[in-house]
Amino acid sequence: MVDKGLLKWTVIVLTCQHRESVYAFQRELEGRQKRGALPADALLLTVPDPHTRLGSGGATLNALLVAAEHLSARAGYSVVNADVLDEAHVLILHTGRDFPWDGCSRAFCWMPVQKSDAVEGAVCCLDLLLDCLSTKICAGSPPGVWVCSTDVILNIPTPQLISWDGFSGVRVVALPGDVSFAVNHGVYLTDAEAGVCNIIYKGSKEKISCAALPDGKVPLVSGPVFFSRTVAEKLLQTHVTSPLDGCTYLGMDSGAPPLEVSLFLDILLCLCSDLTEHEFINGERTGCSSPSGPQGAVVRSGRAVLWRTLRGPSISMLYIPDGCYDYLTQSGREHVSRLTETGTETMILSHIQDVKSVAEGSRVINSILEGDVRVLAGAVVQHCHLQGPVQVHSGCLLSGLDLTSSSCVQRLPLSSDIIIQGHRVRLGELKLTVFTAFGAHDNLEVCTDDVNASFLNQKWSDFYSRTGIQPQYLWGPERTEPCCLLDARLFPVFMPHSGPVGLEGVCWLLGGAGGLDSWREAWRLSLRDILILTDQQRELRWREELFFSVGRRRAVDTLQGHMNLSLQPFFRAAALSGQQEELLQVLDSVAAGSSGDLGVAARCLACIADVLGCLAGEGKGGLRSGPAANPSWAPAFKLLEGGNLPAGVQELANQRKHGLSRPDLLVRAARHYEGAGQILLRKAVMSAREFVFIGQGEMPPMGEWQEVECPARLDLSGGWSDTPPIAFEHGGLVVNVAIKVDGKRPIGARVRRVPEPRLLLVSSSGEPACSISTETLCEDLTDLEDYYQPHAPGALLKAVCVCSELVCVSSPVSLKEQLLQRWGGGLEIHSWSSLPHGSGLGTSSILAGAALAAVYRCTGRSYDTNSLIHDVLYLEQILTTGGGWQDQVGGLFGGVKLARSAAQLPLRVEVEQLSLTQDFLSVLQQQLLLVYTGKTRLARNLLQDVVRSWYARLPSIVQNAQQLVTNAEECAEACRDGERHKDDMGYW
Repeated sequence: MVDKGLLKWTVIVLTCQHRESVYAFQRELEGRQKRGALPADALLLTVPDPHTRLGSGGATLNALLVAAEHLSARAGYSVVNADVLDEAHVLILHTGRDFPWDGCSRAFCWMPVQKSDAVEGAVCCLDLLLDCLSTKICAGSPPGVWVCSTDVILNIPTPQLISWDGFSGVRVVALPGDVSFAVNHGVYLTDAEAGVCNIIYKGSKEKISCAALPDGKVPLVSGPVFFSRTVAEKLLQTHVTSPLDGCTYLGMDSGAPPLEVSLFLDILLCLCSDLTEHEFINGERTGCSSPSGPQGAVVRSGRAVLWRTLRGPSISMLYIPDGCYDYLTQSGREHVSRLTETGTETMILSHIQDVKSVAEGSRVINSILEGDVRVLAGAVVQHCHLQGPVQVHSGCLLSGLDLTSSSCVQRLPLSSDIIIQGHRVRLGELKLTVFTAFGAHDNLEVCTDDVNASFLNQKWSDFYSRTGIQPQYLWGPERTEPCCLLDARLFPVFMPHSGPVGLEGVCWLLGGAGGLDSWREAWRLSLRDILILTDQQRELRWREELFFSVGRRRAVDTLQGHMNLSLQPFFRAAALSGQQEELLQVLDSVAAGSSGDLGVAARCLACIADVLGCLAGEGKGGLRSGPAANPSWAPAFKLLEGGNLPAGVQELANQRKHGLSRPDLLVRAARHYEGAGQILLRKAVMSAREFVFIGQGEMPPMGEWQEVECPARLDLSGGWSDTPPIAFEHGGLVVNVAIKVDGKRPIGARVRRVPEPRLLLVSSSGEPACSISTETLCEDLTDLEDYYQPHAPGALLKAVCVCSELVCVSSPVSLKEQLLQRWGGGLEIHSWSSLPHGSGLGTSSILAGAALAAVYRCTGRSYDTNSLIHDVLYLEQILTTGGGWQDQVGGLFGGVKLARSAAQLPLRVEVEQLSLTQDFLSVLQQQLLLVYTGKTRLARNLLQDVVRSWYARLPSIVQNAQQLVTNAEECAEACRDGERHKDDMGYW
């Protein structure tokens, strides 16, 4: 998410060379804004270059004009007003030339990096650059315009403390480099005060060495440039001046001839102190239009305008000695190495059936690998859906291959250092996928006559000899310019009689099946053609489809594998991108198929509730907690209660369809899904009854009271880890102690049989002198039917009657007949607690255990304490209050004890009495002080929040659950060996 303490951009402009890229790139920017990666109120613009050869300076001027136009319109002006730049923070990013290894430009090239953001998403070069600029370089800068290319990855270890007080002019950012590297790039020549004297581009080693700094490095032209507000306004003025108006879309619409202008070697160079006006206007510069060529007069005129308009303000350099940058060249080998050396994760947003087949040191990015797909160290697979058997050798890159091409991939004669890509192109109305193959060591732009020229890592002569292909087949018989691999029409696209070629056309080039005749017959394209024709909307859509398909598969694995992985970031991404329908269907399917594991089914329903909450939007639709008893959802709940999970899940989905139109309906639906999940959770916990063993003996005489008194409990360590579903999904461990309050056991129950066939339930709370009692008389089964409603009169004791099987509420036999037949009369049940309501001492659970014990004694049945613990778990589920097991453990077992439950169903609790030294026990009793604060603790409300967070597997609660268990283990050990834990004063 955006850090609000950092620079908030007013406008972010992304320039692109192809008009066809605008929609696709704009959608990508807006998607990042939706998921919080860009400021919510920033104006996002994607601006195509008006002409193909505009240059970085011309693209900057055009982008600045478009940004100023939009800001002016927002401010209510009818014409461009430079005043709108006074308080604006503008960022212009250039995507630059086509990138051979990614058809969506360098900006949207995925990197093997994962971020723990609130919304899951790709991390591209653009994201890394934006993060670096916003957090490390630009933060704190005054209003103005930052310009940077997206063909670099900046690595700045720490935020730069830059003084901007009173700054005016231009500031460039430079990173250190070696002379040997700089000869193919640009460097800044500076004076003692870091003022830029000159810019040397692709100069000799001698010239480059003149720029060396005291650390022996040279300051590389690394991308980021800042124009203060005054300079930006001056630059904006030139858009109405000929011939610089030819750089803008307005000039194009007005018929002005295009003009190529460089950002560094034209706009910035005119500010450098060492240059005279004559040198600037008439100088020949590598990579720039010649002032003496066919357009020399126009070039000189444009430079003269720049000199007159911009000359004067200073240009200074910010040198970051511990920074570095990676320029994304056209080298395939460098690109593969960059991917395998970035980050530490092997699998990034991918689903791999056999993870052991992916070697350490490889990278699988946004891909699905099914079956035996082996990815060796040093190999990269990205944006692919592959079915094995496939082996990807070291140095290889597979990109953009879909499942339909897997059979051909399996037959490819792959070796090391091969790059195979699928490109989605558009030829008029024809949409195709074109496949290319290159060697990682191939140089795309070197002349084929060069000694280093190769194709598929072979010399051209060897390739010609092996295939029979002649140069004229690739470049045409009348080609006069030097031939390079980038322009070679190597790749079959379409056969006149059989249609699209597919991956088979590449197979023959690699040495597989096929022949020269069919290759020559096919309509073929060069890589340059393919990059121009790339349908970037389809390309990005394919990546998005893969991303969400991967996410859905990972969700299934996470749920069925009981993994502690939070799916919420993916749910948010799906909701923001309109991908919720397929996700909900997958979650429905997993839930419906989990009859054998109700814990999984319950988590699935909780996940559906989270998806619905994401669709509603943060803070919209109302609170997530709320009632879940709308009659329209009752049929689904009834099916779940009856054990028909598939039908219940389907009925929930049917009802869900009626609540997708408004945020409030979505939130209400989410509440009901949580209610449905609670039904399944209760059923899962009810499995604890497998460990309840009740024997039958002789009943005591009629009218004889059977009384049980219990202590309260104090949680020493581990509390909340006993709470379902944590208790059976993670495993719980608790150390607690039974305590008397004011020397008495504060909780108890007593029961006697009475001749009248009825149930008299009496609940008392408070100190005996001022206690409040509630009597509930049950003479008919209907009087017991609200036993599952916690707030009903006598609900706890009614649940005791049902749980202990005193009576069967669903039986056709009347209450009186059941009581007479089984027990010879009715029962009078009293319960009491002298503790304040909501004290947090486990009262309700312990009270349930005491009442059950008293009922069992009164009816002549035998039990052990372990059975009571599990019986209370069952009782609290039918009472619908939920809750864990530590309260009854604490009050039904005396002393200090360690209790645990394993991460499995059925839920079983094991209790170990801790053997304490008498000294330790005495000191513990002396040092315990119970203080009543007067504040109640409503366990049900707390429980709902905890369970929701656990089902979401929020990292904080997963870590907390593990720490609770670890702390409880350490606490138990400390209690066992108390002597070791005395301090110097003898205290524990």
